[in-house]
Amino acid sequence: MKFGVLVFPGSNCDHDAYNVIAEIAHQPVSFLWHDSEDLGNVDAVLVPGGFAYGDYLRTGAIARFSPVMQAVKRFADGGGLVLGICNGFQILAESGLLPGALMRNAGLKYICKQVHLRVETTNSAFTNQLRTSEVLQIPIGHMEGNYYCDAETLRELESEDRIAFRYATPTGAIAPEANPNGSLGNIAGILNRGRNVLGMMPHPDRSSEKLLGSADGLRIFSSMIEALATR
Repeated sequence: MKFGVLVFPGSNCDHDAYNVIAEIAHQPVSFLWHDSEDLGNVDAVLVPGGFAYGDYLRTGAIARFSPVMQAVKRFADGGGLVLGICNGFQILAESGLLPGALMRNAGLKYICKQVHLRVETTNSAFTNQLRTSEVLQIPIGHMEGNYYCDAETLRELESEDRIAFRYATPTGAIAPEANPNGSLGNIAGILNRGRNVLGMMPHPDRSSEKLLGSADGLRIFSSMIEALATR
């Protein structure tokens, strides 16, 4: 199996994602430049965090038009695995690969800290190595992480078991005080209808080694590897 990590002008977590796959998960991985429509026969795509194209206009608004994202759309439509992290989640939402939008944090400040996530579903290629209601510790680092969607979309996400993670207390309670950015329903990550695209604001790439404070994020990548291995 082979992973591809997208690189936009302004990406700053591309090497973090690459390192997890290459040095920790020990899987083949390559960088995919923003102006190429060739994904190089990868089996999974990682859309990393950062400030794609400087986040001009709004986060992800320019990146959605890049040649590589046209290829990613075709890849996802064909069932390929796509994980968008932080800015990557914003890009996937702007591209229409995931519903809703990421708005400015409720406090209008950049937030960088460890948070806790409750696992809402294990029925995906990204969460199959986790347990429902399990609490993970994974950091965030964003200014526009406030997830919003209309009431009908929220009902669909909930009824179709497409909410992957919610911000929670260390004991797993979904409470206002555990919500760092004002996200609707404490939502931290969602899946598309095909369950092959995940967008999440927290950084599993920054929590894949105990040296970083938590290795919980590695289990998301391990889930992807397991899903690819059993296809």
